[in-house]
Amino acid sequence: MTPRDVVFTFTFETWADAVARGMARPPDRLALTLLEHPEVRRLVIANPPRNALRRAAKVLTGHRDAGFPADDRHRLVTPLRWGRIDPVSIEGLARQGVAYGRALGRAARSAHLDRPTVITASPFAAGYSGFEWAAGATYYARDDWLELPARRPWWPAIGEAYRRIRESRMPVVAVSQAILDRIDPRGAAVVVPNGVEPAEWSGDAPPAPDWLAAIPGPRALYVGTLDSRLDLDGLRELAARRPELHIILLGVVGEPASVAALAGIPSIHVHRPVGREELVAAVRNVDVCLVSHVRTALTEAMSPLKIYEYLAGGAPVLSIDLPPVRGIDPRVLLTGTTAEFADVLDQALALGRASEPERLAFVAANSWRSRHDDILRTAFAESA
Repeated sequence: MTPRDVVFTFTFETWADAVARGMARPPDRLALTLLEHPEVRRLVIANPPRNALRRAAKVLTGHRDAGFPADDRHRLVTPLRWGRIDPVSIEGLARQGVAYGRALGRAARSAHLDRPTVITASPFAAGYSGFEWAAGATYYARDDWLELPARRPWWPAIGEAYRRIRESRMPVVAVSQAILDRIDPRGAAVVVPNGVEPAEWSGDAPPAPDWLAAIPGPRALYVGTLDSRLDLDGLRELAARRPELHIILLGVVGEPASVAALAGIPSIHVHRPVGREELVAAVRNVDVCLVSHVRTALTEAMSPLKIYEYLAGGAPVLSIDLPPVRGIDPRVLLTGTTAEFADVLDQALALGRASEPERLAFVAANSWRSRHDDILRTAFAESA
């Protein structure tokens, strides 16, 4: 690939948000790759629009952009707006999108980018911002936002954004086929699933964190936001049928009712979210890992990042049978429901942890860098 100038936009969060969560989500990982990729000549990373008054207050109080490595080749920008949140109406988002696109064009010119390629993880930017000043634009779709309950007020505007992406023939790189089917792009359509960072998963297994070591085995780990995606009934039945299995739910409590529904079950342990190093240590010191979701259109469209990290850590995985998890690895055992994990638990435990050659081969084959090379090939082909 010939080196190109690139503008990259986050989804709904900022660079500072990404740093605060350990650069753990797919757009965060892509931003890190773009910062050091040899085929990216100059780079502007853009936050979503933010309220002008709140942004000014942060600057006046000494706010900095969370250690962004700004230099003559890399710049972080935050376009401003007067509203505190994204408009809900299609008309309001269209106005904001045009203003956002123009602000990014000005930032690209100020940074001396030459006909840059735009890669945006935002459906609003992809659908409403235009990017006429760019050599081309590609939408990186990590979720089907029309199925996310938190985005319900914006569903009509997201549907319109998908229509505009389709009609513009913008290329779409999605983490699953289900998302591509939803958007139905008329331009290039490529599935690029999630991946892992090899540096995090290399070397000998670290010791178990103290809180994990205090839980007896066998231990099953679920990592992720604790919300309506969790199959609460299935977890209760799994705990009842296999009371010797200690189930650890590790993550942010997105919906307290989801955690409250499991209270009083002695073999289910809820633990607050931890940093990346501690998360890696946890994955590498449990007996089995879980993808214990309910089956919905949202979960069927996901490329579960957790499953790649579980396998990078060497653990066997019990997962409900969803299209994006099929064929990832023989060490993923699929069942129709979470409750049915009880039927294949012994098989998973007999698999044990992967050998180091197997584990490292999986890490190498599923690295974020290889995924991002695929994204860049698609985006740069559009800009040729």
